[in-house]
Amino acid sequence: MIEGVKFKRVLLKISGEMLGGKQGFGLETDTLDYIANEIKAVHELGVGVAVVVGGGNFIRGSAFSETGGIDRTVADHMGMMGTIMNGLALQSAVEKAGIATRVQSALTVSEVAEPFIRRRAIRHLEKGRVVVFAAGTGNPYFTTDTAAVLRALEIDADALLKATKVDGVYNKDPRKHSDAVKYDTVTFSEAIDKRLAVMDQTAFTMCREHGLPVVVLDLLRPGGMARVVKGEPEGTLVHGG
Repeated sequence: MIEGVKFKRVLLKISGEMLGGKQGFGLETDTLDYIANEIKAVHELGVGVAVVVGGGNFIRGSAFSETGGIDRTVADHMGMMGTIMNGLALQSAVEKAGIATRVQSALTVSEVAEPFIRRRAIRHLEKGRVVVFAAGTGNPYFTTDTAAVLRALEIDADALLKATKVDGVYNKDPRKHSDAVKYDTVTFSEAIDKRLAVMDQTAFTMCREHGLPVVVLDLLRPGGMARVVKGEPEGTLVHGG
């Protein structure tokens, strides 16, 4: 274990909307640079960092299929390509911050990204590179939350960091209810019983079955990721206890 660090390898899940900044659409350079520096702060602690990016700042497959009349499988593949654009943008930002980065895609786009190969991804991490996983699982009907859990398990991550725009898990939406109560820690069973919105059910069930702890945090709070990996209070820890 790295001295002073609780988690030596983490996977960060970022929504596409977060990369779009205040508008939640497209890409915002300042937000990309900010996230890259948050990743850099964790990387400098000696922690291995992998990232799964969503694509909702371009297209959300399920919603687009419902409103646009496009076949769900086609819409989901369009969303996957959106995550590839986000992955390339994040790679550029992280490398501008001085850290070697590789993008691995679950769809074949060999001109711009490596295919996802588990052993290669782990080797990149061992060499101190950041790895960005794009195109979700490569399959329609699965969210990028599920892809994040899958990749975290495949690379033997110690924790999944779920980045949101609120500072943890609450008993109800704190943006709508002033009396919302935040949980510092909660078990998977409690989260299910209380119907707490942590991530989609498939992803959450996988975390529970494989004992993968999840930390829900506000990525826009500077230094939050670093505090999590050092074991300091930040966000909400969802665990199997």
